[in-house]
Amino acid sequence: MIIDTLTNRALYSALHPRIAAALEYLASTDFSQLEKGVYELEGKALFAIISDYTTVERGTEPFEVHRKYIDVQYIVSGEEEFGYLPRPKQQIPCTNYDNNRDFEEFSYPLNQASASYVGLRSGMFALFFPDDAHMPCCHLDGESSVRKVVIKVRIED
Repeated sequence: MIIDTLTNRALYSALHPRIAAALEYLASTDFSQLEKGVYELEGKALFAIISDYTTVERGTEPFEVHRKYIDVQYIVSGEEEFGYLPRPKQQIPCTNYDNNRDFEEFSYPLNQASASYVGLRSGMFALFFPDDAHMPCCHLDGESSVRKVVIKVRIED
C-alpha cells in the first residue's frame, strides 16, 4: 500500500506504466465536470470509477481484496478513513472470489489488533496492491460527503 498526494506522482511512475497513466489522468482531469460512472481509459486494462457517497461508521463495511487489479483510490473532495492490513492467509473470506468483479470480502473484525487506520483527504491517493486488504468509505472526523475516483489498473495483459 502507498499513500501520497499527486504532487509526488512521478515517484511511482516506474512501478508500472498503467500506474503512471492513472496518476497522470488524476492530475490532469477536472472531476467536478464529470458525472459519476465508469470511464474507460485503456479498455478493461485501465478504467476509472467516479462515485459520490457519504462515509459510514468503521466496521460497517467489509475488508476487500483484489487479485487482477491494483486500486488507485483518489479523494476529489471530502475525507475518509480506511482500514488496511495485509491479506490474512488464515482468514476465510465471507464471500467467494468474484472473478468478473475481481473482488473478495472479509468480515469485520478481521483482526482488529493488526489493522491500521489511515485518513485520506482531498488531493490524496492510496495504491492498494493485490493482497492489500482495505476497508474504504469510513468516517474520519465524522460523517463526510465524498467524491472519489477509483482507477482500476490491470496487472497483467
